[in-house]
Amino acid sequence: MSTLHIGFDDTDSPKGMCTTFLAYKVVDYLKKQDSELLDFPKLIRFNPNIPWKTRGNGAVSLKIKTKNPTKIKNKIKNFISKYSDTKNGANPGLVFYENETIPLNFIEFSELALWQLINRNQAKKFASKNNLEIFYIGNGQGLVGAIGAIGYQFNDHTLELLSYRKQSKFGKERQLSSKSVKKMQNKTFPHTFNSFDNKKSRVLITPHGPDPVFYGIRGERVDSLLKATKILETKEKLAGHMIFKSNQGTNDHLKNTFTKLTLKPYASGTITGIVLSNPIREKGGHVFFSISCNGEKIHCAVYKQTGISLVALGLIKGDKICVGGGMRKASKTYPRILNLEFIDIVNLKKNMVKSNPLCKNCNKSMKSKGQNQGYQCIKCGKTSKKKTNLEIPRKIQKKLYIPDVSAHRHLSRPITRLGKINKKSKFDDSSLWFSIYEN
Repeated sequence: MSTLHIGFDDTDSPKGMCTTFLAYKVVDYLKKQDSELLDFPKLIRFNPNIPWKTRGNGAVSLKIKTKNPTKIKNKIKNFISKYSDTKNGANPGLVFYENETIPLNFIEFSELALWQLINRNQAKKFASKNNLEIFYIGNGQGLVGAIGAIGYQFNDHTLELLSYRKQSKFGKERQLSSKSVKKMQNKTFPHTFNSFDNKKSRVLITPHGPDPVFYGIRGERVDSLLKATKILETKEKLAGHMIFKSNQGTNDHLKNTFTKLTLKPYASGTITGIVLSNPIREKGGHVFFSISCNGEKIHCAVYKQTGISLVALGLIKGDKICVGGGMRKASKTYPRILNLEFIDIVNLKKNMVKSNPLCKNCNKSMKSKGQNQGYQCIKCGKTSKKKTNLEIPRKIQKKLYIPDVSAHRHLSRPITRLGKINKKSKFDDSSLWFSIYEN
């Protein structure tokens, strides 16, 4: 029996299909063959700031044992051709690697793809150097995610149960009871997360595009995900589901600490610095300010939709903060800007202002007698020559501020996962992690 790693990416477009749906079809095929799946399918989200990314920038890999790898490879190539939306811009990439273990260079490639911009030529060179068997359609951009998904190593993980529609329903409006989603979240929390935004009464588990996914439930345990599906209410008859092991909800893309060399367009990471000037709120409610770190000036933006723009507006010059996000490329109008995904306040400077002195007898603020003439209490006549320093209480605290749940990216670590590391998701091929529903 050969151990075969299979990675693929970029099979979807904004107009249809989905890389996870291709995985669902491949697994359905493999389970009917003389093949053994060794782990959950991996759904790995890479750097979300890549300008040409597919939805969610997610790639999939599978690890199997098979007696006939050549047959499996040929069949999966056919699946790639059949279930990729190439007519609408998909550039699918497929990679095969036969070995029990994953070499270090695969892992390093994957780690870089989490926060850097890696182009397709780098992926093709990697494949050539390592004698990888590859297959792609179009420009081969999908090879980046395909290699990265094979090389990815979990230190923390979540699970996602994706439920798929029958083909006759592709592109049609999804009908899912909002009340049942809220009920599901209440009954399965904290073992599921980011399912419903109570603040905005908004369902977060259904995509909005024409792809085959009906809903996706994110969580920590297989039993919780399966329980959740039984609570949800819909009149649509679904095709089936599959559970993926994923890096969603881990902040994986923000593990890089920015340096002068890595502050590049489209890169993701974190940096700690001192606020250089009081933030400015512009039209639309977005807030902009700059920080300094080791002599480097970094422009930062906090968009209103995140729900933390008022936190940003509460900063003052001299505050020490740690921020994370993605670097937007400079344009003719704007400089290079770090779009923030969180603000962690390390230290708050005292907000001192000059104020008219307070009369100690009357506890009233004195009035100016005129330019350079000092101050006088209009009640008792007591005088003072100078203004006093007054401390204005800060409205923000030394703590971590993260966006509203509706503004979370796939990789954003929700508040329920702060400090949590999930290493235990035992794979059992006899469980209901994969299911084709009866017609």
